[in-house]
Amino acid sequence: MARQLASKWLKTEALLRNGYIAAHIPQTAKYSPEHLKWMLERYKFVFIKPVKGGGGHGVIKVARYASGYYCTRLSQTYYCAHFEELKKVLSAIKLRRPYLIQQGIELATIQGRPIDYRIKTVKNGEQWEFRSMVGRLARPGLVITNLCKGGTLLPGREGLRRSLKGISVSAKRREMRELTRLCISVLEGQFPGVGELGFDYGLDRRGRIWILEVNTRPQ
Repeated sequence: MARQLASKWLKTEALLRNGYIAAHIPQTAKYSPEHLKWMLERYKFVFIKPVKGGGGHGVIKVARYASGYYCTRLSQTYYCAHFEELKKVLSAIKLRRPYLIQQGIELATIQGRPIDYRIKTVKNGEQWEFRSMVGRLARPGLVITNLCKGGTLLPGREGLRRSLKGISVSAKRREMRELTRLCISVLEGQFPGVGELGFDYGLDRRGRIWILEVNTRPQ
């Protein structure tokens, strides 16, 4: 049976050791109020994610504005005038498990809906095979793209073409595949026995590729 690795933090740590890959990973830190304050001083918004878990379950977006903070979980948004108030709200709505904080990326969109991409790879004998590359378009009004939360599945080529005008779709697909191969090499070296990997990529509005998450049990 292929090895499973639930911790997003352990996978992120492994990938950060490679300088080329690290340039594609959003700033990430273990959750604490101190880390959250520091991240919100640097970035307009962040995502707070459970260290273990998938399907968008428990993901919270926190955005900083001049008037205060907006905290969004699924379609519910809370306004907090001060950081101390934000801490109390997060304490009330977070799941009872460890979290990490990830720099928010302004993803490319289609009709205002963010889109990201899932590349699924499987080891067949000694070789890794690319099984699929699909786009996941967020449900209107949501910031997460997960299909189980109402996201729409699109062919990867179509998602790239519709969300980023003027780019070479084939060149961008090739860049994502090359980054995937490098990540596989690092993860397999760090965690022998992995046999299935799903890479969640986001492209920002300039077409830069970001590694949002890696799964050892991709759906």
